[in-house]
Amino acid sequence: MDFLNDFFTWAFERHHNILSWYIRPLFLLPFCYFAYKRSIKGIIITLVALATSMFWFPKPTTVNPKVEAFLEMEMDYLFGEWDFVKIALSSLVPVTMFALAYAFWKHSWKYGILVINLIAILKVLWSLYAGDGSGVSVILPAFIGLIICNLVIWIAYRVVKKGNNDKSTDTNF
Repeated sequence: MDFLNDFFTWAFERHHNILSWYIRPLFLLPFCYFAYKRSIKGIIITLVALATSMFWFPKPTTVNPKVEAFLEMEMDYLFGEWDFVKIALSSLVPVTMFALAYAFWKHSWKYGILVINLIAILKVLWSLYAGDGSGVSVILPAFIGLIICNLVIWIAYRVVKKGNNDKSTDTNF
């Protein structure tokens, strides 16, 4: 049990590095790609990478007090008492990830973008609500990630749409 406790402490110290907060939303891109390609293996690898990315970066030398307060709130939330409301709220994470995978699995770009935006907005709203003033530390990483995800998915959509139009043109000849 000491090993697990030590590992968790080691990993959580590295999660204070704000770079991990910026990279995490970007994992939605390979997640969507592998769902679009219907690759369960790719989805699982992406989820493992997402889960471990919190400790890819070194422990920061200084930590923004708002980041520190927000992570402390998250720890209290995770290790505090769980009631029906907390279980229902927390279940939104796997439910929205499933909805995102399902949308791209079915090649529904519109619903995929809708779910990605919903995930980001819900994350920010929950952070602001639960984190009081410290929740503002999530806004910039979440919205930069959202802008990048929306842009890359829009470009991918245009490329796929153009490719499909070119293929249909080729078959007409």
